[in-house]
Amino acid sequence: MASRASKYQPVEPASLEARGAARHTVVVNRAAVRRHGKRSVDASLHDISIFGCRIQSDLDTEVGERLWLRFLGGLPVAATVVWCGDGLAGCRFDAPIAGAMLRTLTLPA
Repeated sequence: MASRASKYQPVEPASLEARGAARHTVVVNRAAVRRHGKRSVDASLHDISIFGCRIQSDLDTEVGERLWLRFLGGLPVAATVVWCGDGLAGCRFDAPIAGAMLRTLTLPA
């Protein structure tokens, strides 16, 4: 079983009941992801909360790796990979994203 990384101690993946905020299925799934100082690659956004998201990309990520995510051409969001496997990565944002951004990505037009 994969485990999440925390800068304080190793932790198990969060169960749905243990999440800090509900994850929402996204309506707009286009995203870009990049490592510091590298070019961005296309990614698909699978779900999101104000604290983190799940993405799929061709970028091979590792637990604990720092990434920059960009949704809808907005400002980059700094995040840390907390789990990864099979082309998917769970990312925790350094700071919660704005509620307006969450609504833009999750509510149908």
